[in-house]
Amino acid sequence: MATNIKGTKRQARKRHRQSLERRMRNRSVRSRVRNQMRRMREALGEGDAAKVKELLPETMSVIDVGCRRGVLHRNTASRYKARMAKQAEAVISGKDA
Repeated sequence: MATNIKGTKRQARKRHRQSLERRMRNRSVRSRVRNQMRRMREALGEGDAAKVKELLPETMSVIDVGCRRGVLHRNTASRYKARMAKQAEAVISGKDA
């Protein structure tokens, strides 16, 4: 850690501290997005239409948060949402995804 290094400039120590804070914030958001998508994929795999209907809006919201916080690229978030919506629609309507 740069804070313990003698001779390190104060600005460098501050930037390092900020990067660690950002890293932890980004990790938590990324983890939340991945966990929510995992839950959604499990529901899609089971073919449970009621669970899919319940999880879809929540999943879309979590993906949007990841995009807003800068953890996911705008196009990546859009791709995830489009694929989830397509699969969810297939399960809800009773077709194979």
